[in-house]
Amino acid sequence: MSVTTGLFYAFSAVLLFAAFRVITARNPVHAALYLVLTFFQAALIWMLLKAEFLSIALVLVYVGAVMVLFLFVVMMMDVNVENLRLGFWKHFPLAALVGVVIALEMAAVLMGGFRIAEDPSSTVVVAGSSNTKEIGVLLFTQYLVPLEVAAAILLVAMIAAIALTLRARKDSKYVSPGDQVRVKSRDRMTVVKMAATQASPVVTAEADAEKKQ
Repeated sequence: MSVTTGLFYAFSAVLLFAAFRVITARNPVHAALYLVLTFFQAALIWMLLKAEFLSIALVLVYVGAVMVLFLFVVMMMDVNVENLRLGFWKHFPLAALVGVVIALEMAAVLMGGFRIAEDPSSTVVVAGSSNTKEIGVLLFTQYLVPLEVAAAILLVAMIAAIALTLRARKDSKYVSPGDQVRVKSRDRMTVVKMAATQASPVVTAEADAEKKQ
């Protein structure tokens, strides 16, 4: 067994363990950290497959941006883990059935993709070719429609997440942005000159002392 094959099996074993701990960890912070480890192992596997651009993009985008933001939100929010576990076993059979169906579909797709008809050694590799350029050409020519469909799905998911989390609270104060834009300087503060309606306490005390004398 070559060194590349050994590293592939080692990275794959760590990836499977980390992915399993993501869904079994009781602490959400620990689950997020295990997910970071999963992304790192996937990036290393892509590096072994000579997909350097995908590997670096996975580390920079997901580990460096998305997961850091997700971990920050999880640590800053007061998440009640006990309430999240309520009803777990009630919905477990349906979730297990959906998971098995997804696993079978992924296995069918992957096993079909591994059946290579032609010899890989016959593929001609042009000297100085770039993986990034080849991925870009494939994305915007052969896979343009799936790319646009994925972008539309992500847009719908983002709008749905905003709509679900945007709730009107009675204890929050709301100011119309349009009123803030249209406000004038004279509308912000008005100086009013008013006559004094009550004497100063110091003056009143001095007057009382003079009367007693």
